[in-house]
Amino acid sequence: MAHFVIMGCGRVGSSLALTLEQGGHSVAVVDQDEQAFRRLGRHFGGQRVTGVGFDRDALTRARIQEAYAFAAVSSGDNSNIIAARVARETFGVEHVVARIYDPGRAEIYQRLGIPTVAAVRWSTDQVLRRILPDADLAGDFRDASGRIVMAEVRVAPGWIGRPLAEMEAEAGVRVAFLTRMGEGMVPRADTLYQQGDIVHAVLAVAGQDEAERILATDPQTGTERWDETGHEGDASGDDERDGAAGGVVRR
Repeated sequence: MAHFVIMGCGRVGSSLALTLEQGGHSVAVVDQDEQAFRRLGRHFGGQRVTGVGFDRDALTRARIQEAYAFAAVSSGDNSNIIAARVARETFGVEHVVARIYDPGRAEIYQRLGIPTVAAVRWSTDQVLRRILPDADLAGDFRDASGRIVMAEVRVAPGWIGRPLAEMEAEAGVRVAFLTRMGEGMVPRADTLYQQGDIVHAVLAVAGQDEAERILATDPQTGTERWDETGHEGDASGDDERDGAAGGVVRR
């Protein structure tokens, strides 16, 4: 199982640590206040590291070099973003997330490549969605028949700058809304996927695994291209488009 390092042992941090440990993972929790570790209970088997969460020595004691993911969920915005950057830029941790209390700072941190969400929207489940990419989550909504689900989906970096309409056509999904810079938005047919976007898509349960596989893989490059209007065509510029509502191209 994977190793996770969590900075902050408040309500979210302790809940996250216990959930990950129950899932069979190894966990290290870093906090300046030793008393905060009482939230973990006597039976917590992970590491309790007393220290500053962005201090390299404290992170090393937490085995950050082995970490699959790092979550900074302390009560300080600056501490969280500094710790997340140290984890990524100094120790090379690929999956990092920082808890942000001030939504006005979200855009700045997103541009640094650090996934952030305003604290009022945070829950343990939301953190898990960002540091456990392979987690089997039930989805945000499921219709009464159980055939359709709306869920947050992973999107590979190769989709950055490409139209959501292309994403929909390739994976057979409908993008219901995006979370961009900490705010929800309803996309248009010509909306491009940007770094840091969180995609919430409606998809058929029967095809969910295949759709998630396609979205989690960089799109193939070939002779086909998308012009500025969201039309799909070959290199000669000939376009063929099904007039489906929402601008989704069907092949």
